[in-house]
Amino acid sequence: MSGSIRVMIVDDHDMVRLGLKTYLLLEPRIQVIGEAGSGPDALNQLAHLALNGPDAMPHVVLMDLMMPGMDGIETTGELLKLYPAVKVVMLTSFLEEDKVVKAIEAGAISYVLKTIQAEQLVSVIEGASRGMPVLVSEVSQALTRGLRQRTARNDDEGFTVREKEVLLLIADGKSNKEISDELHISIKTVKTHVSNLLMKCGLEDRTQLAIYAHRKGLAEAEK
Repeated sequence: MSGSIRVMIVDDHDMVRLGLKTYLLLEPRIQVIGEAGSGPDALNQLAHLALNGPDAMPHVVLMDLMMPGMDGIETTGELLKLYPAVKVVMLTSFLEEDKVVKAIEAGAISYVLKTIQAEQLVSVIEGASRGMPVLVSEVSQALTRGLRQRTARNDDEGFTVREKEVLLLIADGKSNKEISDELHISIKTVKTHVSNLLMKCGLEDRTQLAIYAHRKGLAEAEK
């Protein structure tokens, strides 16, 4: 891409917008052409810019995730329906797995935390302008966990009959030895089923598995 990269900043906090704009204005490669405090405000400004042709539009929009009313995910979806050539970088303080998945599904090319170093943010903006996605390691890991959890939910958890039996017994507070005795399988086999359940659910320990079973209503359904 020749010339400067046109950027719009969308964030409901004045000080965040000011801080981003102040730094980016020092970058000769970047031109801040607008800022908005909400999703509707951003879409309204983009509509006015579009009247002046593609050369007036931003190449990259820095989008806050959490905004009142219309959040960054919804705004991104609407924005890209209207202006698919614009690249959206989700800039947020939140690293919830489901939010990361939804942001990428909405069309955000990159998802970075507000703790990112200023020079790194410039690199992310430059990459986005060239269509190159950037996910820092913790975001990539959150995306993987979120997709794994969603796959488990969409596939009826993907559990085998035996895995579901083990899960229900875990939800009842049974130990591996008690599960082994009740299902007449070895403790080694129980441990294998527990490991598979943890992987399929994207969880870290059996306590989380028990909570998961209750939240999904699996334990209650068997009573």
